[in-house]
Amino acid sequence: MRPLTDTCPKPLLEVRGKPLIGWHLQAPGAAGFEEAVINTAWLGEQIEARYGDAADGVRIRYSHEGTALETAGGILRALPLLDDCFCLMAGDVYMPGFSFSRAALERFREGRVLAHLFLVPNPEHNPRGDFGLGDDGLCLNQSEVRFTYSTCGMFRQSLFDGLPAGNPEGRKLALAPLLRQAMDRGLVTAQLYTGDWTDVGTPARLAALNA
Repeated sequence: MRPLTDTCPKPLLEVRGKPLIGWHLQAPGAAGFEEAVINTAWLGEQIEARYGDAADGVRIRYSHEGTALETAGGILRALPLLDDCFCLMAGDVYMPGFSFSRAALERFREGRVLAHLFLVPNPEHNPRGDFGLGDDGLCLNQSEVRFTYSTCGMFRQSLFDGLPAGNPEGRKLALAPLLRQAMDRGLVTAQLYTGDWTDVGTPARLAALNA
């Protein structure tokens, strides 16, 4: 996203008059959630300065990576602040109509799977997709038809068993290998989301959204 992110963290880039992360923060309060944890890295102090300890009726706590630790590494850093089951959304996607629900999280909590992912139709920049979706709702590591992981999902802390909560050594860890291992054990479910979704990964995609 350079040069846009040379002086601004990606979650604060504006889409239609609101920071990307602002679209995310307006939904939890309306759905009945009381607290959010924001994981920060590059220029993260700007995010904390912008939102402080609350936004849209939701209390905010912060987990600071310092150097970017990749997705699983960042989650590990934040685990001590999270419940056993938690919702996750990346700060660089635009999903204005999406919201987690407390009822869905409670159903997830009562089950046995380690993660439930929201998949989307494949965008131009990821035509082959990431994961398959079985008729039984299982998320598939290997599948002829695959969809793209939206970066939104519900997770259980035990997905990260064997890894140090808090990530004190600052290990960089990707999330996909952990998910694929759990998929091979039948412990990841998924559903297809067909609402507006954009991975705001380039200045051109951001400009298209704002056009």
